[in-house]
Amino acid sequence: MPEKTVREMTSRERAHFSLAAKVFHASLMGSVVLGLVAMLIGLGLYVYALVGQYIGEAFGLSRSTALVVREVVDTDRMVDDVMTLFRSLSDEERALTGTPAYRERFAHLTESEDYRTLVSILKVFRDSSNVEDVYLAVFDRESGALIYVCDPEEREDYVCMPGDWETAEKREMEKFLTWDGSGKLYDISRTEKYGWLCTAGVPIHGADGAVRGFLLSDVSLANVTDGMHGFVLQYVLALLVVIVLIGYLVTQHMKRTLVRPINEIADAAQRYAADRRSGVGGTDHFSLLNIRTGDEVENLSLVMADMERDLAEYEENLTAITAEKERMNVELGLANRIQTDMLPNIFPPFPDRTEMDIFASMDPAKEVGGDFYDFFLIDEDHLGLVMADVSGKGVPAALFMMASKILVKTGAMSGRSPHEVLETVNAQICGNNREEMFVTVWLGVLDLKTGVLTASNAGHEYPILKQPDGDYEIVRDKHGLVIGGMEGVRYRDYELQLQPGAKLFLYTDGLPEATDEKGELFGMERTAAVLNRFCDEPPQALLGRVHEAVDAFVGNAPQFDDLTMLCLHYIGTPTKEGSPVKKLELDAAVDSIEVITDFVNAELEAMDCPMKAQMQIDVAIDEVFANIANYSGSTRATVFFEAQDEPRGAVITFVDRGMPFNPLENKDPDTSLSAEERQIGGLGIFLVKKTMDEMRYERRGDENVLRITKLF
Repeated sequence: MPEKTVREMTSRERAHFSLAAKVFHASLMGSVVLGLVAMLIGLGLYVYALVGQYIGEAFGLSRSTALVVREVVDTDRMVDDVMTLFRSLSDEERALTGTPAYRERFAHLTESEDYRTLVSILKVFRDSSNVEDVYLAVFDRESGALIYVCDPEEREDYVCMPGDWETAEKREMEKFLTWDGSGKLYDISRTEKYGWLCTAGVPIHGADGAVRGFLLSDVSLANVTDGMHGFVLQYVLALLVVIVLIGYLVTQHMKRTLVRPINEIADAAQRYAADRRSGVGGTDHFSLLNIRTGDEVENLSLVMADMERDLAEYEENLTAITAEKERMNVELGLANRIQTDMLPNIFPPFPDRTEMDIFASMDPAKEVGGDFYDFFLIDEDHLGLVMADVSGKGVPAALFMMASKILVKTGAMSGRSPHEVLETVNAQICGNNREEMFVTVWLGVLDLKTGVLTASNAGHEYPILKQPDGDYEIVRDKHGLVIGGMEGVRYRDYELQLQPGAKLFLYTDGLPEATDEKGELFGMERTAAVLNRFCDEPPQALLGRVHEAVDAFVGNAPQFDDLTMLCLHYIGTPTKEGSPVKKLELDAAVDSIEVITDFVNAELEAMDCPMKAQMQIDVAIDEVFANIANYSGSTRATVFFEAQDEPRGAVITFVDRGMPFNPLENKDPDTSLSAEERQIGGLGIFLVKKTMDEMRYERRGDENVLRITKLF
C-alpha cells in the first residue's frame, strides 16, 4: 500500500497506483496462476502416464520372464543353496558382502548349469526391453535384506553375485511379501547408487506353493525428468505469449467499462463536495453524467444522483431526529435503572445464611435487555434459582422479561415443583401473547439441608456443575419447549446431588455466543476452560474472571447479546459426627472382590442394613470391580464407603487409574430378546443401574470415579 494519499502523489505515482494499473496487474497475475495450474496438471498427467508405462513394462517383463524361468530352471534349488549358505554366516561375515573373500564363499554356485541357463534367459529378456536389469532375488524378513540369487549384470560397479545383499526398506519388503496377486506389484524408491528406480516383480513359488523368491525388474526413472525439461520449456514459452495477450485485452476492456466511468463519478463527487463546502445548494452533478455501461457502475452513478437529491431533505430532518433521540436516550436510561432494580443486586443477599454463597450479574447488549436471573428463599430450607432469556432485545424484551420474572417467582414461592411452575407460567403467557414472544427458563429448587437440586429446563442453556475436587462439567439435561412457544407443553423435573463445596454456574446464550471481530464464537469449550482455571475463586471473583475472559476475546467487536451469569457455591450444613468415610486400597484384581465385599458388609451390618439390600450391594460390587480388574488396565484401586443418615443408605465409590471408561454411556441390553439374540456384555452394569438408587461416573484427572448409592 502507498504511504501517500492520492492527492499527495505525483502524476507518475498516480499512474503507478491507478485502478488501470491494478487491473493490468490482476489480469497478469490471474493469467500466470491459471497457466501455472494448467502446467502443473499437465505435468502431473505426463509424469503419471510415463511412470505408469514404465511400471507396466517392468511388471510385464518380470511376469513373462518368470513364466519361462519356471519351465527351464530349478529355481527352488538355486534359492535354497544361496539362502542356506547366507544364513550360515555370522553378522560379521555378512558385513563383508561384495568383497572378493565374501563372494568366494558363493562362487561354486555360479558353476551350475541352471545358473548359466538362468543368466542367459535374463540377459535375453533384459536386452529386448527398456529395463535396466532383470534378476532373481529373495526378500528375507529375518535379516531385513534383499539377497541376490542370479543377476545378469556385467558392469563391474553394478554386478551382484549370488549371496550379495543389500538392506531392503521395510515398506518395500512388506509390499512384496504380502502381495495378494491383484494389480501390479512394484515399488518406487530413490537410492544413492542408482537414483530413482521403479522395481517391479512377481513371486516365484516353490513346489509347496510358498513364495521362494521374486523375479524383479529395475527401471530407471531418469527418462521421466529428461522428458519433463522439454515439456516445461515449451509450455512456459507458450504461457508467456498467452499471459501478455490476455493482460492487454482485459486491461483495455476494463479501462473502457470500469476505470473511465469511475473517474467520471469521482470528478462529480469532488465538484459536489466543493459546492457543499462553499454553501452552494440545489446542485445536480451526478444526474448530468451520461454513463451507459449497463452494470453496477451505471447503477452507482444513478444511486449517487439519488443520494444528492435525498441529502438536502435528510439535512432538514436531522435536527428534529437528534432531539427525539436525546429524549429516547433519557427514557432508556431510566428503564435500565428500573430493570436493574428488579433483579437481586445486593450481595451477599442472605448474610445470615452460611449454607451458600451466591453472586449474579447482567450486562445488557442495549440500554435494556431481555435476560434475567433471580434467586429467593422459598422457605428456610429451599432456595429458588432462575436463569432466563427472552426472545429479542430492547424495550419489548425488557417488558416481557419483567412479566415473566414475576410469574416464575410467584409460581415457585407457592411451593410447587419446577415443572409445575413452568407449565403454569407457559399457560399464562400463551393465553395472552399476541406478539408471539417467548422466553427460555431454567428453574431449580435447592434443598439447603441435603444438597438435592430439583430443576426443570424450558429450552435454556445447559447448567455447569463442579463437585468438590472435580472440574466444572456441563450437565446435559433434557430441554422442554420454550415458555410461550405452544400451549399445553409438559415439562420434566430432574435432580442433581450437590455435595458440600459444589458450585453451580448458570448463564444465558450471550456467554457462549460472544463473538470476536473475526466472527468466532467464545463457545462452551472456552467457558469451561475459564471456569476450571479459576475453579477455587468465590462466585463474585469467578464471574469477574469470566467477564474479563469474554472482554479479552471479543476485543473491539460490539456486544452481540445480553451477558447474564449466576454462580452458586453450595457450602452445605455441617456434617454430623459418627459417619466418617471409610477407605480401602487394594490390587485391581478379581481376587480382591471378596475383600471388598467383607469390608462393605461389615459396615452395612453395623447400620442394620436389610439382607435384600445387602445382597444387591454385594452383586453390584462384584460387577463393578470385575470390570475394573478385567478391563481398566489399572493395577491398584481404592474403595470408599460412606454411611448416609438422611435419607438412610450407603454410598460406595470406586476409584482407579485405568483408561477412561464411562459404563453409563453403554446402551442398555434389550432384555425382551432371548439369550441367543442379545449381544454379549452390558447385562451386569444394567443390573447395577436397576438395583441401585443412583449411579454416577466422572473422569477426575487421570482417575475413573464411579459412585453407587443404595437407600434402605
